[in-house]
Amino acid sequence: MRIGELARRTGTPARLLRYYEEQGLLTPGRLANGYRDYGEHLVGRVQQIRGLLDAGLPTRVIKDVLPCLDTPCAITISDAGPEVVDLLRQERDRMDARIACLARNRDAIDAYLARVTGDNLPGGPGR
Repeated sequence: MRIGELARRTGTPARLLRYYEEQGLLTPGRLANGYRDYGEHLVGRVQQIRGLLDAGLPTRVIKDVLPCLDTPCAITISDAGPEVVDLLRQERDRMDARIACLARNRDAIDAYLARVTGDNLPGGPGR
């Protein structure tokens, strides 16, 4: 697919997709005329990149982490370097805190819905 289609399907501006390519996060194929050809699998890859960026990871770290998202990763702790390991641990802890906060908010909404609708089962008709 062309870059515009990938941008539309992922909600990511084309200029960012080009930036991801410059950073080594995406590797589109090239057509005979030199145009980029983005494979279907890159839709999910862009979504992964966006999620990691939203979590606060810099692109230089994302480049190292991305291969581990597809297959079992062969990178060892010594390959990553202590600063990268520390950064990843901090980001993981931050994600855990955000997940816990989201779960509390979801539970509060469930409790409210149960009171106003009489639905006492999580994931019931309101979900």
